[in-house]
Amino acid sequence: MPFAEVDGQRLFYQDSGGSGPPVVFSHGFLMDHEMFVPQVEALSDEFRCITWDERGFGQTDARAPFSYWDSARDCLGLLDHLGIDAAVLSGMSQGGFLSMRAALSAPARVKGLALIDTQAGVESEEARPAYEAMAQQWATEGPTDALAGAVASIIMSPGYDHSAWVAKWQARPRESILEPFRTLMERDDLTSRLGEITCPTIVFHGDADAAIPMEDAERLQRELGNCVELVRVPGAGHASNLSHPEAVNGPLRDFLRKYG
Repeated sequence: MPFAEVDGQRLFYQDSGGSGPPVVFSHGFLMDHEMFVPQVEALSDEFRCITWDERGFGQTDARAPFSYWDSARDCLGLLDHLGIDAAVLSGMSQGGFLSMRAALSAPARVKGLALIDTQAGVESEEARPAYEAMAQQWATEGPTDALAGAVASIIMSPGYDHSAWVAKWQARPRESILEPFRTLMERDDLTSRLGEITCPTIVFHGDADAAIPMEDAERLQRELGNCVELVRVPGAGHASNLSHPEAVNGPLRDFLRKYG
């Protein structure tokens, strides 16, 4: 299985290979590289699609406390490992958090951004108590069917069969949620720096997203230095690329053809 050693952190990744322009897909919280299977299947005929497991998820451990700036360095280090000078970065939710930080850290290495159901800010004060209670219950009791179902309803689109993801969550050590959750809740606010990100960007957002409201996507469109399009995905929840790939893959392919 392919792993990359990046500054002492072991990262699991998959690479479709080929000579096409590279695109790196970074997943959301509680997800892993497999959430981009619909995109890899649709795009790997034309593009070199790289997916990976971020710290604390899939086959990548979180060995110590980390920030999304560290995760951005992981992503850039993965490019180094693969011998790639620059790529389009596509990130869903926390994958968007790290992708924007990579664009700020190393703008010459980011040809473009495809941001899916993400935001520049931090969790609202209103949402924090419920999220913290869920994480504490997860760490002490594990993702019971009821808790996992509640979390899945926040992440997945209405009507999407999330049973395979729940099975993954229930197979992992319950305490593994703690370090990634701390990172999620303690992230810094990038809103004031959005204008510094000048690479071409496309934003996708489900209009039924229960985790991040559409207004945050509209803010990205308005304040990023070069946002070329906001794609509203009808009926989609937080993981719009997973449940509604037909609405995401076409505009994403067009974006990659133009800027990849």
